[in-house]
Amino acid sequence: MQFDAPQLAALAAILRHGSFEAAAADLGVTPSAISQRIKALEERVGAALIRRATPCTATPAGARLAKHAEDIGLLEAQLSRDLALEPGPGAARLRLAVNADSLSTWFIPAMAGTADLLFDLVIDDQDHSADWLRQGAVSAAVCAEAAAVAGCDAHPLGALRYIATASPAFMARWFADGVTPAALARAPCMIFNAKDALQRQWIETTFGQRLNPPAHYLPSSTAFVDAALAGLGWGMNPLCLVEEPLRRGALVPLWPDRPLDIALSWQVSRVMAPALRPLTRAVRRAAATVLIPPAP
Repeated sequence: MQFDAPQLAALAAILRHGSFEAAAADLGVTPSAISQRIKALEERVGAALIRRATPCTATPAGARLAKHAEDIGLLEAQLSRDLALEPGPGAARLRLAVNADSLSTWFIPAMAGTADLLFDLVIDDQDHSADWLRQGAVSAAVCAEAAAVAGCDAHPLGALRYIATASPAFMARWFADGVTPAALARAPCMIFNAKDALQRQWIETTFGQRLNPPAHYLPSSTAFVDAALAGLGWGMNPLCLVEEPLRRGALVPLWPDRPLDIALSWQVSRVMAPALRPLTRAVRRAAATVLIPPAP
């Protein structure tokens, strides 16, 4: 089945901007024309594509079609480059999944090092970002999964090193007699969200016990550092984010010489891999500046 390009553009614009009116302004047409395009596309597909609310959101079928439209844009941009043709109007859009700690430490330089792309980022835990690839919802992802997702190419990037850190005041209050399983079961920690298992993983790796300490939920990498500095709790922080406060003693490691290294890979849909080759090169360069190199 072939789809009408203006209809796909209308769908993508609605989902990008959240309304028919904003999509019409973006595409330089009337809201009535946008409505007609979506109606025709829904009749062709035989399913609703948009949940008409504020903002408008995609149904599962609508999300797949919108990603298809973005993939076409990326492939056409690659073809134009390969044939030295005049580039089309506007940059191609790419939807990808990345974990918050990578975004806060090394991934933005990779984005900045790639021209002619507009990024639509899905932020998810590195242990779950591969699920977005399996669902066909993104074209690439930073994952903790080493094995390639079906239909994807996997590029090992190295490991992001985490250190369990807290403020000296927090250590004095909760770990006066040492960092023990009993103390860890009582001391508040920080958790990014319900998917974040790094704190429990570090406890199990270090002490061989499974604990569920009380937790603050803070969905922000920088808030993790700020909360640790403020004495709110302890948390697993990327070493590159806490090197300076560790050096001046504003933070201290809970257990010296017990880091937690999380190996990451860059996985790209095989169909889209040629079009995303410049981004893949930029991702590997940026990762090499921060991550511990992968084993040969």
